[in-house]
Amino acid sequence: MHKKMPRILASFSLSLALAALTALLASAQASAQCPVSQLTSGLRRPIGVTQSNHDNLIVSETGTPTPNTGRISIVDLSGNRRTLLDGLPSGISDVGDPSGPDGLFLRGRTLYVAIGVGDVGRAGPLPRTIIPNPNPISSPIFSSILAIHFSANVEKTAGGFALTLADQHTLAGGEKVTLSNGNDHLTVELIANFPDYTATPLPTFPGNITLSNPFGLVVVGDQLYVTDGGQNMVRQVDIPSGAISTLVTFPNIPNPLFPVGPPVEEAVPTGIRHSGGQLLVTLFRGVPFAPGTSVVEQVDPLTGDHSPFITGLKTAIDVLPIRKVGDTDYLVLQNASVGPFFASPGLVERFETPSAAPTVIANCLDRPTSMTLDEKTGTLYVSELLTGRIVSIPLGL
Repeated sequence: MHKKMPRILASFSLSLALAALTALLASAQASAQCPVSQLTSGLRRPIGVTQSNHDNLIVSETGTPTPNTGRISIVDLSGNRRTLLDGLPSGISDVGDPSGPDGLFLRGRTLYVAIGVGDVGRAGPLPRTIIPNPNPISSPIFSSILAIHFSANVEKTAGGFALTLADQHTLAGGEKVTLSNGNDHLTVELIANFPDYTATPLPTFPGNITLSNPFGLVVVGDQLYVTDGGQNMVRQVDIPSGAISTLVTFPNIPNPLFPVGPPVEEAVPTGIRHSGGQLLVTLFRGVPFAPGTSVVEQVDPLTGDHSPFITGLKTAIDVLPIRKVGDTDYLVLQNASVGPFFASPGLVERFETPSAAPTVIANCLDRPTSMTLDEKTGTLYVSELLTGRIVSIPLGL
């Protein structure tokens, strides 16, 4: 999502925008739903969260301003954090934020991790243009998918594992890396290394590029599906062969707030889940993040055919099907709730059917990025980007 952050605030009257936003926020706060408790804090900009069959939360952290500080942490349900793997690729992106480990998917003892765009690009000389970073980039494996294989004992006693830059180059060369902490070991391998960017020449600037930015992923059988928020697509990776293809590319839509922002909004796919034989993909949308334009899209994994599934959202960043006997509800996580841009709180909404009016579960979150449900306790865990927290929300299932 990072590449669409607002660079164009000066293009409209700040006084009018802030006045309107203040009114919207006041209205939202008047009906605040905030059944939120902090589980843990101090994380390095957490992006993805999932739960293991040992009940621990596994969290991806995209890093600090220092290069290659991406991290995977294990957080138990008492809030205690341990490092599973440190030293993962990260770098300062074209909009000035750290970019590194993003979405997670755990299957058995293998954790699949999407690695974001890092410091591959820089803002170009004209508005809304991007150029390759003229300086050396921090990692050879940005815009990639890693697989981390670790035992139950490693999960229980995690600590002391870290990649070096030399390890990253080994992975880029197609070899596995096995790390030891003296007692146990884990193995890391590169599943897919996508192009860092594609050339997108403009009449006014032929050197323009479009960055890749893998964000969310899901594994179905031996196929891995990953959203790319930079290229506005879902990629498909055949895990046994490593073959990469494009399943679907989402088109731009008109920007209803123009001239606030560009004439169109990009799709910016983020979260992805598998439900009922279909993929559910959240389209976050780009600048100016106009209310009502974000959607959950349903995608056929065999054909790439897609259609709107849940509509009328603002900044949908994750979707979670909740399966019950003969029925499925849907939780939608939104990074912000009202107005353009990101000043408003994030929220979780529950849809009994895709077309039903939602129930607000919580509307007091601070830039939430991902969620996972503990089905044993009915507790929802949500990562917050800027606070570095994981929070819990009781659903009362």
